[in-house]
Amino acid sequence: MAVKKGLTGVSLIFACGTALFSDGYANGIIGSVLGRIYGSDALSGKNYSNTLTSVAFAGTVVGMLVFGWISDKLGRKFGMMSATGIVALFSGLSAASSGANGSFGGMLAMLCACRFLLGIGVGAEYPCGSVSASEQTEQEGIAKNAQHRWLALATNTMIDIGFVVAAFVPLVLYWIFGPNHLRAVWRLSLGLGVIPALAVFFWRLRMEDPDCYKKNSMKTASIPYWLVIKRYWKGLLGLSLSWFIYDFITSVSMFHACPYLTDDVVFPSITGGNTALSVVFGTVIGAFIIDYLGPKSTMILGLLVQAVIGFIMSGLYSTLTKHIAAFAVVYGIFLSFGEVGPGNCLGVLAAKTGPTAVRGQYYGFAAAVGKVGAFVGTWAFGGSSSAKGDTGPFWIGSGLAILSAIVTFFLVEPLSHDGMKAEDEAFRQYLIDHGFDVTLMGIPGAEVASTMSDAEKDEKLPA
Repeated sequence: MAVKKGLTGVSLIFACGTALFSDGYANGIIGSVLGRIYGSDALSGKNYSNTLTSVAFAGTVVGMLVFGWISDKLGRKFGMMSATGIVALFSGLSAASSGANGSFGGMLAMLCACRFLLGIGVGAEYPCGSVSASEQTEQEGIAKNAQHRWLALATNTMIDIGFVVAAFVPLVLYWIFGPNHLRAVWRLSLGLGVIPALAVFFWRLRMEDPDCYKKNSMKTASIPYWLVIKRYWKGLLGLSLSWFIYDFITSVSMFHACPYLTDDVVFPSITGGNTALSVVFGTVIGAFIIDYLGPKSTMILGLLVQAVIGFIMSGLYSTLTKHIAAFAVVYGIFLSFGEVGPGNCLGVLAAKTGPTAVRGQYYGFAAAVGKVGAFVGTWAFGGSSSAKGDTGPFWIGSGLAILSAIVTFFLVEPLSHDGMKAEDEAFRQYLIDHGFDVTLMGIPGAEVASTMSDAEKDEKLPA
């Protein structure tokens, strides 16, 4: 991506991907204090709690699908700038939610509307920010043995850090304002989401669309969707199913761990702080494995280890739940291997196995199916989240982790370093073989940096 002087290759990757911090923060922050302030009865009286959750999911799915197309047809930078603008605007409006004449129901209605629109911005970051970050990893200045690492750190790790921050911000504000000013706590907690969005917005002002997009996009041409489907349906199906299963497992396990981890804590979601920190540890460790084992093998390894730990946790459930510290540690390890495997690798595989011309839509579709998995898990098992002693969801989650590993093994192709460049070349030849006029590809008149030779690639800067 050509930029003004001052940004390095790695900083460009983070400029593209870091906005996913907003995803973790926005998803983690909403439940932190509302229940404490207004009481669970008030929120559940008209099903406000489920509505807040549902509209956020719906907005995110809409953002992933719509901005997948926008990313491919209107440009990566346009999509990213729009996404961060939406997040900043509706984070602020969420914090300012109010009803007519101070109406509680009106305030929650406005908050629901803002959460839906905020979800669109958050969802947009996946096919815009993540895809653009992936396209940075194969450009000059990034060592081959660090291409996948930087992408994982700039995307999935940022999401997890967002969850950690969302867990602790309300607690810190509570210490500052005290129990008599809880409305200030939740409004500031939501409003602080504006700051990282604006910071990334100005960071991205210095960017242009990546060179590979300028060269291989179909911005001014009709996309031959049937040819795309015939070539990529298998990998897209595998990634979509695996993403659905991963988000389903995570949502179900969290619902059934929370009754043990939330007792006697001021804000329920603060309890996620312990496990969230272990998840960050998992994603960071996984980022330093992925380039050596490859994303596909790393994902399968993480899933199988997660399944083994899940079966152990299920078998020892009664014993572990009598010792909350031990339960938290084992559950944290369970989630950590989920991050080592599918947490890191799904995004890398989805962002790098499709061609540049439809990469945003390819990634956005797979990610949207994953969000549907989280939604299904929430509604299917969330109703019994307060009931302790039910080991069923952990048995199910462990079995599904094995199923996901099998799906990945048979349907997902392995990914090599510089794999996007190779795939773009193969896709271009595939189109030629099927009679498509490839001279229509690319952006007319756009300046593209010259392609490096293999010898020059080997001399890239070290990790």
